[in-house]
Amino acid sequence: MNIAIIGTGYVGLVSGTCFSEMGNDVICVDIDVDKVQQLQRGELPIYEPDLDVYLHRNLREDRLHFTTDLTEAVTASDLIFLALPTPPGGDGQADLSYVLGAARDIGALLQQAPVPSYKILVTKSTVPVGTADKVRGILEEVGLKAGEDFDVVSNPEFLREGAAVGDFMKPERIVIGTSSQRAAQRMEVLYEPFVRQGNPIYVMDERSAELTKYAANAFLATKISFMNEMANLCERVGADIDAVRIGIGSDSRIGKHFLYAGIGFGGSCFPKDVQALAHTAGEYDYDFRILRSVLNVNDRQRVVLVERIRDYFGGSLAGRHVAVWGLAFKPNTDDVREAPAHLVIRGLLDEGVTVTAFDPEAMQTTREVLGEAITYAEGAYQALNGADALVICTEWPEFRRPNFNKIKRLLKQPLIFDGRNLYNTRRMAEAGFDYYSIGRPHHAPHLTPQASADGKA
Repeated sequence: MNIAIIGTGYVGLVSGTCFSEMGNDVICVDIDVDKVQQLQRGELPIYEPDLDVYLHRNLREDRLHFTTDLTEAVTASDLIFLALPTPPGGDGQADLSYVLGAARDIGALLQQAPVPSYKILVTKSTVPVGTADKVRGILEEVGLKAGEDFDVVSNPEFLREGAAVGDFMKPERIVIGTSSQRAAQRMEVLYEPFVRQGNPIYVMDERSAELTKYAANAFLATKISFMNEMANLCERVGADIDAVRIGIGSDSRIGKHFLYAGIGFGGSCFPKDVQALAHTAGEYDYDFRILRSVLNVNDRQRVVLVERIRDYFGGSLAGRHVAVWGLAFKPNTDDVREAPAHLVIRGLLDEGVTVTAFDPEAMQTTREVLGEAITYAEGAYQALNGADALVICTEWPEFRRPNFNKIKRLLKQPLIFDGRNLYNTRRMAEAGFDYYSIGRPHHAPHLTPQASADGKA
């Protein structure tokens, strides 16, 4: 099939590249000239495992193209995917200006086309309920006829950053929202190669499809906030959140995923989508109180480490130096949008702490946000030199089995605040570490002279 992807952000770039991998001819459009030229050279603006392999192969095979020319892309394509940003406004409402602006531009091009041809406009962006209706209305305003000149489809993505290529190539399900049987059939043909193992393609109305995406992310965010609340309770009653997680995760009605306690969720999806769904509910005079609680819990959880560090040092952190491992909002990405690590760092800076940080992929994206307010280490161990404590904010695999003897030598004292519960609490105590995690008991370390030096203030 001939496909146009409007927008080369995270979703657009992954979608376009993976569609071309299945043999489709794909043109990706972006207004950023430098970015388009970078992609034409085979250089990725984001880090996503395996995406570079697919990009290079399909550029080489001439199935994947990048351009700033919207007319070229629309003219050459039968399916036009809108993969544009929908950032939150101050009240949490999703900003549809990019999506609706592109729809207007496409409508004008289709209306002016000397030889009309049927097109399917697909909203791939995460959009509020009713967006497909708005896109349809924009095209009808210029004289185009739905069902004859065009159709609109809502096709939400369910991609996990850090695993997006695998998620796209082997999706658990495909959701197609449309009132057009003609469009539904075309979309089913497009996705058939991706679901050969038998995973379902669900066809539903546009509004249900739009809401499905928000509901999925909001529910997963709810599980995270619930477990963080349970972790806080565990600390007060002397229980272990890991034991609780195992105990409830074996219940098939609950499942094992998204039950890990920590310092909250971040990224480009969960915070934005929960806010947008709550705002949509408010537009229909419904107070979605669970979602407000989910956001409140998450806001509080993302600064819990700062409070714990302050308490450890007797209420004052001025003049302290802290090492931070992990800057991305999750492993296997360089995305730092709404990253808990950044909130922890800002909180430490506000307390008068100096920070040296390391992340395998998110150093540059962090520098673009925090500038030179912190020091950037060349490696994980380099970040530790002379630090009063190590703070772990992202669960990168390489942080799971570090050289603890080396950590002890480099830190002023063997003190770790772990926001991702990477290590066994008893083993850390046996190794002489003062180790604090989320929702788990603290065991007194087996102190050595080095471990007891420069202890609590």
